[in-house]
Amino acid sequence: MQGMIYEEGSIWIFLFTTILIGGGAAWMTGRSVALAWGSLGLLVLYLLLLGAGIRFIHHALYDGTMFSLHYYIVDTIVAFIFGLFSYRFTRAGQMATQYSWLYERSGPLSWRPRT
Repeated sequence: MQGMIYEEGSIWIFLFTTILIGGGAAWMTGRSVALAWGSLGLLVLYLLLLGAGIRFIHHALYDGTMFSLHYYIVDTIVAFIFGLFSYRFTRAGQMATQYSWLYERSGPLSWRPRT
């Protein structure tokens, strides 16, 4: 796995930096955009920038490669997973709460018209 999804000597560095710090930031970004009723395109832009930020943390703290397209894509994919899940989770809650006469929650990521 080393070299394929992370470049540091330990998977713990990848898990801490990319999953915990980057994933947490992506979760909060997705939630923030959804709460502001922002578009999905705006979220994508923010997550692309966040991927560069995660890459910078790897570079600054662990002497990772700053300008590596491969690892930027890996970090950004992780950010997209957390960010898009958070966005959809928050939006489903918003739709069921603010338009409760029209919609009800049908799962953690979806809503349906009230019958």
